[in-house]
Amino acid sequence: MNLDTLVAVSGVAGIHKVLTTRANGLIIEDLNSGKNRFISSRKHQFTPLESISIYTEDGESTELSKVFDAMQEQLKSNPIPTDLNDAKATKAYFEKILPNFDKDRVHNSDIKKAIKWFVYLQEKDLLIPGEKPSEKKEEDSSKEEKKDSKVAKAETKAEAKPKKKKAPEKATSYQKGKLK
Repeated sequence: MNLDTLVAVSGVAGIHKVLTTRANGLIIEDLNSGKNRFISSRKHQFTPLESISIYTEDGESTELSKVFDAMQEQLKSNPIPTDLNDAKATKAYFEKILPNFDKDRVHNSDIKKAIKWFVYLQEKDLLIPGEKPSEKKEEDSSKEEKKDSKVAKAETKAEAKPKKKKAPEKATSYQKGKLK
């Protein structure tokens, strides 16, 4: 799952796509309406979904993208609970998804949020199984290489053209050492 452009913003409901960054905040796109807006970093905190992990009992953590992959794989055999307010049902569901999650540090609210995000992203068709950020970065780097080669070609064409010589500037009386 590729979650590198998606963020959760404190004080703003839902998940948003980052369009660009600024020194004092982000310009984000609302995935429901498609509208863009500026969110100030002075008022809000941004959490990229790719940086979120679920604590496990072995002291490590599991990335949210891997949890989403497991949820996608088990969608038919382990359906999402309809009532997310039922703590026992959501924990039982999540134990099947990630059997070694830390029951002391992962709260029911965390599980509910992960499930809500999964359902939301699945409805928007933003969860593409098997897509990894490294694959996208390789595609982006090949595009950049093509762009760099076009720039290099343009520079060599510019160098091949004969340059016009500039006429020497006339020296002023100050430059000649004479003051008037």
